[in-house]
Amino acid sequence: MDHAQPKLDFIPPTFNPFVLRMVHLSLPMLQRFRVQPWLPAGISPIETVNGETLVDLYHQFQNNKIRLILAFRHCEVDDPLSGLYLFSRAIPKLARQQGISLQSPIHSHFMYDRGMTIWAGNWLGWLFAQIGGIPVHRGKTLDWQAIKKARELLVNGRFPLTVAPEGATNGHSEVVSPLEPGVAQLAFWCVEDLAKAKRVEQVVVVPINIQYRYINPQWSKLDWLLSKLEADCGLAKSIEVASTEKPEQFYYQRLLRLGEYLLTEMEHFYRHFYHRHFPDLPQSLSREENLTVRLQNLLDLSLQVGEEYFGLKQKGNIIERCRRLEEAGWNYIYREELSNLKSLSSLKRGLADLIAAEASLRMLHMRLVESFVAVTGTYIQEKPCFERFAETSLILFDAIARIKGTRNPRRPRLGWRKSRVTIGEPISVNQRAIAYQQNRQGAKQAVAQLTHDLQIALEKMIV
Repeated sequence: MDHAQPKLDFIPPTFNPFVLRMVHLSLPMLQRFRVQPWLPAGISPIETVNGETLVDLYHQFQNNKIRLILAFRHCEVDDPLSGLYLFSRAIPKLARQQGISLQSPIHSHFMYDRGMTIWAGNWLGWLFAQIGGIPVHRGKTLDWQAIKKARELLVNGRFPLTVAPEGATNGHSEVVSPLEPGVAQLAFWCVEDLAKAKRVEQVVVVPINIQYRYINPQWSKLDWLLSKLEADCGLAKSIEVASTEKPEQFYYQRLLRLGEYLLTEMEHFYRHFYHRHFPDLPQSLSREENLTVRLQNLLDLSLQVGEEYFGLKQKGNIIERCRRLEEAGWNYIYREELSNLKSLSSLKRGLADLIAAEASLRMLHMRLVESFVAVTGTYIQEKPCFERFAETSLILFDAIARIKGTRNPRRPRLGWRKSRVTIGEPISVNQRAIAYQQNRQGAKQAVAQLTHDLQIALEKMIV
């Protein structure tokens, strides 16, 4: 982003059933073909587990017995395809099988990152608005416009509300990142808003997990991707795998070598150009443990570069620090006080552009950290399956593409995948609201406990 921009306006949801119908009809094509460079697609079939629970919840919702929050795991950009299939195909079919009459369309409002419209295009903001999406300026500490609209739809909306409790994708089907408190806070606000309106509906949160499996793992495609990454790094290809050797061990060694090389290069980069000091590590660490500790040190120091530029304190976990950096960067680029950039003098416009360009570069450090927020040196070692090899390789692909300056890189497709959507046990919020309403400390603990229980529920659904 080389130029200052006016503030990002809120895009109000304007649900249009015709547009939703078109999206539902196009789903088979969206599953099969890549409609954007950053969408791998290639997903079929989509399996639903415990869908009967969601049928019952939708029936209760449509009969004004409950208000419903769907807490979807969102591990990668393809997840909305599974959600669309769940609403447009799976739930209506299961309802018919059970003899339950549900009003059409089966759908949900949803919250999405306002920043998506920046790198994907304004058309995405229009589409999301037409199908009931609520944009969240994720960098803001509290986006009151989004919160107000979410609370309004939670209480009076025609559909339930879908929220991704992790706040961002982590690229791992089998790792749930620490949850943000937004789902729990919205749930308790909904209880309060219903009470003020003298309504008796119960508030329910249902955890929903999405997990992917490759149907026919194609090691040759993984080999191609690793060869590309090795070429980008200037590394010669490793020795060929012997016909009797397990491919897992061969590709594991290649990924380890790539990871260690990238770490060494990035450590040199920050040491030489940003004057950072990396601590010495104990010799007793295994190769995988060494990789994990070095990566965590690198992420920490990378965030420090951005934090020092924006004058931020090092506070909270990696994800919380990323969000504060994003907020600071957006404030430098999308200037609320500059409503009419054309009225600025050439000098002031030049200075505003300079600040925006510098902020954009500083935010790149945070974007690289985001890519690796869930990566460890032991993830593949713990379970050396093709899926984990593929996930880690694609994360490396994204990171190298960012460093190369590639805009919206075309992610490689490593084969057809099947998606497994699991509906968890509903979590009733009303009884928990008693503690929430006692005092500020009680509210804080209630939010933390509900967030913790939701985290455990999502983790238990991983198979």
